[in-house]
Amino acid sequence: MNSKQEQMKNRPIFPLLVSMAVPMMFSMLIQSLYNIVDSIFVARLGNDALTAVSLVFPLQNLVIAIAVGFGIGVSSCISINLGSKNSKRASQAATVGIVLSIVHSILFVIFGLLITKPFLRMFSSNEAIIEMGSEYGYIVLCLSFGCLIQVCIEKIFQSLGEMSITMIVLAAGAIINIILDPILIFGMFGFPAMGVTGAAIATVIGQIAGLVLYLIILAYKKLPIEVSLRNIHFDKPLIKQLYSVGIPSSIMMSLPSVLVSILNGMLVKFSEVHVSVLGIYYKLQTFIYLPANGIVQGMRPIVGYNYGAKQKDRLHKTLHVSILFAAAIMFIGTLLFLFIPAQILGLFNADAAMLEIGVPALRIICLGFLISTFGIIYSGAFEALGMGVQSLIVSLLRQFVIIIPLSFILSRFIGATGIWVSFPISEAIASIVAIILIRKTLKSI
Repeated sequence: MNSKQEQMKNRPIFPLLVSMAVPMMFSMLIQSLYNIVDSIFVARLGNDALTAVSLVFPLQNLVIAIAVGFGIGVSSCISINLGSKNSKRASQAATVGIVLSIVHSILFVIFGLLITKPFLRMFSSNEAIIEMGSEYGYIVLCLSFGCLIQVCIEKIFQSLGEMSITMIVLAAGAIINIILDPILIFGMFGFPAMGVTGAAIATVIGQIAGLVLYLIILAYKKLPIEVSLRNIHFDKPLIKQLYSVGIPSSIMMSLPSVLVSILNGMLVKFSEVHVSVLGIYYKLQTFIYLPANGIVQGMRPIVGYNYGAKQKDRLHKTLHVSILFAAAIMFIGTLLFLFIPAQILGLFNADAAMLEIGVPALRIICLGFLISTFGIIYSGAFEALGMGVQSLIVSLLRQFVIIIPLSFILSRFIGATGIWVSFPISEAIASIVAIILIRKTLKSI
């Protein structure tokens, strides 16, 4: 048995989870840092540029949602099959997952060309914003193959417990992006100043660089599974297994895109500054939620493997330790947003108008951070168990079913504050439902 698989079966849970999650937490911190740095540089181009990129965010996030959601489906299938000693099926899942990610990349070229400009016109009549947003959107959508295929391979390595590899590759891609951002945005070292176009090019180059690194590692590293042409096997049960988790997970991951689009429509009635504040918040919250997601990524293969191996006690303990781990991160995030919101917004060249709106917004929204721990961890657990529908239910409650109608109603009475208040209320209700569902699920397995 591969040593990583042996560890998932026998190593004490806490050190095992730490060894799996910490590299991913580090990776996610770097990932969130480059998202924030990207916005900081764009903000220096002016409010129109920041608004343009903020408006494209839902479409950009849709690419990531499809990539991560489908990748989770692939990862879950591999982990469960390795736990039940079916390495052949695990190899087929990995290979077919990469092939289907290539197909997804082609579809996004068509999507980007057809949707970008009409989408932007739904939220702005400012031609400067529309043109900058279109320039940015065409590049990040039509050249999204780097992201889509890279993430699929990333989830394959994570399912095998190879967290250090994903940490190195994610860090490399993020660092390349951070270095290229000022060079291409403002024009340095002989490069022309390309503005938001430069930011988009820096992003896709970072993604493609990560993909190339993964392909090199995949070609030379000995793994417990085999990714090769002979493992391309499009049978109905395998496709169903990949997409039964992949589709709900993708929908779950895309919910922020839909949510932001709808909330932007509500906020623009108050001012474009409100739209910018929401865009900045979503950049900032990645700095909190992505490390928590790193714990989820470290947890998933442990849960999936021990579910396949019928090790219920280890499964239960993994969930308990993960909750405590993630809660510590969310608590730190709450303190930062409560006590230094002005300093945080200052990173984005916030003027008096933005501070007036943004400071209370961050303080209100962060009240839901700690309680969201249950929704985040248990949603990830359902994905690892191959129960995509349950995971989707929790995410729909967190990011769609409650927050949208509540925002609409409350904004009628207390203005934009009603939208901010909707965030913690939604997290509280979703977490209660997640606790009920996980208890029911654990009793039945």
